[in-house]
Amino acid sequence: MHVSFDPWSPAFVADPYPAYAALRAAGRAHYFEPTRQWLIPHYSDVSGLLRDRRLGRTYLHRFTHDEFGLTPPPADHEPFHTLNGNGILDLEAPDHTRIRRLVAKAFTPRRVEALAPTVERLAAGLVGRFVEAGGGDLLTAVAEPLPVAVIAEMLGVPESDRDLLRPWSAAICGMFELNPPEETARAVRASVEFSAYLADLIAARRTDPGPDLISALIAAHDEDDRLSEQEIVSTCVLLLNAGHEATVNATVNGWWMLFRHPEQLALLRGDHDLLPTAVEELLRYDTPVPMFARWVLDDIEVDGTVIPRGSQVALLFASANRDPERFPDAGTLDLARRDNPHISFGAGIHYCLGAPLARLELAASFGELLRRAPGMRLAAEPEWKPGYVIRGLRELLVEV
Repeated sequence: MHVSFDPWSPAFVADPYPAYAALRAAGRAHYFEPTRQWLIPHYSDVSGLLRDRRLGRTYLHRFTHDEFGLTPPPADHEPFHTLNGNGILDLEAPDHTRIRRLVAKAFTPRRVEALAPTVERLAAGLVGRFVEAGGGDLLTAVAEPLPVAVIAEMLGVPESDRDLLRPWSAAICGMFELNPPEETARAVRASVEFSAYLADLIAARRTDPGPDLISALIAAHDEDDRLSEQEIVSTCVLLLNAGHEATVNATVNGWWMLFRHPEQLALLRGDHDLLPTAVEELLRYDTPVPMFARWVLDDIEVDGTVIPRGSQVALLFASANRDPERFPDAGTLDLARRDNPHISFGAGIHYCLGAPLARLELAASFGELLRRAPGMRLAAEPEWKPGYVIRGLRELLVEV
């Protein structure tokens, strides 16, 4: 059953969905020795386990590395783990509860809604220049700069410094792939440089606060509790990394899927009111984050299979989003799909805090391209970047 499941194979990366279908047909929990993970392919199990408090993004709130049967990371990796380990994505209660509550005070729906004119202005400028150039690489010209510019404006990062953010973010996110030894040195160096840059920005905002998110995070407090400087730094990096990777890949993956389904693209071009459901369907059909891992903190059982404490489960979002038990015609791209509870943003206490912002950015860039470049067409067959945890194209060359 595992023959076709090969996350390091270019063929698998290009089209993993037959392998996911085989996993679903073969059962609900499969031990995969190469990664020492339990693969969970069904929607009901993935959705349930995301909400199960017997699993966690970390185990260090309950166990030491030795108690959990794992080797501590090398000391020279410490800058990366300090940065990553103080963000809400990799924390559990009580720290996760406290930090998310404080971050939510600064990252409110009203603040996101107020960003709409900024997002639309930035999208219009990027797409306008792209159309004037006659097209090019949609990834580097529109998909990548938009979320980076939005989060940079939110944080108050000067425009002259924004080119620093993308390389730092890409290097750090490289550590989330399977067995990434060649990425470690780059990720550690980026963690040090990015943390130092943000520490300087935070110091400046402490003495001269503004309307930006960093100032709001500094001001966020609950009685006598407030965010530490490290927690603010880690939150800012998490926001940028999520925008840099997930939203960028959702944009180019989505357009590639539209080009591969010309009847759906024609439908969307003829009716822009479909855009809200189209965004959700593109996120379901080819999610940019196909897998999220959880540690098993107490024994669990999946369809009669006991998965013991100390194990790691790989929750296969991409497989769950194509599960025919939950989605009728799951393998069909249907931009008008209404019943669409995809889990591309996760679920439970780790549901993506930036989901409203991601939806806003995707709607803005897709909408602007549909209006300004109605005849946009593919110029070259794209290639997928190697990656199983984060899924995206190397480039997407188009003509206007």
